[in-house]
Amino acid sequence: MMNLMRPLRQHCAILLMLSLVSVVLLGCKSVTTNDTVDYKSAGAVRGPNLSYPPDLITAQADRRYIVQDGSATMSEYNAAVKKSVQTRKNVMTGIPGMRIARDGERRWLVVEKPAPELYPQIKDFWQENGFLLVIDSPSTGIMETDWAENRAKIAQDFIRSAIGGALDSLYDTGERDRYKTRLEVSKPGETEVYITQRGAIEKCTTDSTGACISTIWTSRPNDPELEAVFLARLMERLGMTQEMARAQVAAPLGPKTPKAKLVQEGVNTAYINVAAGFDRAWRDTGLALDRSNFTVEDRNRANGVYYVRYVNPKDLGDTKGFFTNLFSSKDDSSLKAKKYLVVVKSAGDNSSSVFVQNADGKPENTAAGLQLLTLLTEQMAR
Repeated sequence: MMNLMRPLRQHCAILLMLSLVSVVLLGCKSVTTNDTVDYKSAGAVRGPNLSYPPDLITAQADRRYIVQDGSATMSEYNAAVKKSVQTRKNVMTGIPGMRIARDGERRWLVVEKPAPELYPQIKDFWQENGFLLVIDSPSTGIMETDWAENRAKIAQDFIRSAIGGALDSLYDTGERDRYKTRLEVSKPGETEVYITQRGAIEKCTTDSTGACISTIWTSRPNDPELEAVFLARLMERLGMTQEMARAQVAAPLGPKTPKAKLVQEGVNTAYINVAAGFDRAWRDTGLALDRSNFTVEDRNRANGVYYVRYVNPKDLGDTKGFFTNLFSSKDDSSLKAKKYLVVVKSAGDNSSSVFVQNADGKPENTAAGLQLLTLLTEQMAR
């Protein structure tokens, strides 16, 4: 019996040693990574569905671009691979005239290419970076990702690095991000691309002793540096070298200059005064909408109108806060988003005004209208 047990122990020892070596190698790989952005794939299995927060009532993403369960023939697979390789080959030729434009703290990408040709490439870019699109609207040039977790923020000590791959679900940053991309046609054959980030953070609610009894999701400040990271990555995706893309994004930003001020005339009249011409006011208004709780359904630059929807947190009747059900699986279809028109009007070469109107195009001279103007002013004055 002893002779039989000894080989068994030796066999177990060898297996244990191999397992430890594998763990060490895995740990080394994780520790040496220098990525600052690494979002968890939207297609991975991940507990409760990261559903839309109450501020966003939207149609489902285009199901043609989501992998379905089932089988495919080898010929279909080869055809898909060939198409993907050809697409990448076309992308890697680069786009001439691509550059980063800036205005104070704001950055955006200018590409000498028509928006209809550029849109599919940007869509592929987000999916390649581990995101699922919940808004995919080529007709309006707007796409928005689902909420996702930046796994690069998890501290990579030796133990976590060693077992993180196997026990991935045990570690959570307590933060989520989503990104909105908006394409604007500045002139024929040229497209402006704006990327804006919104974040949420999980916080404790405590009892009288200070102990954490539950957690809720709340909004966290916008992070321009995350926007810059994805602008640089997008430039690489479109054919620019990594060094050139990062250099353009890292160029010094301009000084902070207050550009927007809320003006109230009497009890019922309010608007935003922007110390800039129409082009700049239009751009700043669009970015402010993207970074706030508005959903832009459509826009008409010629008439200076953004058609938006907005869910007021106070209308939700939730005493725990606006983001309480941020990642729950409850159906938000019953929530009613109100429609508004955000109108930008030129008042001269260096002055513009921004008004809020109701869905019928009449002045929204109510407390809700003042609240919306206040939210926009806070973003535009940054």
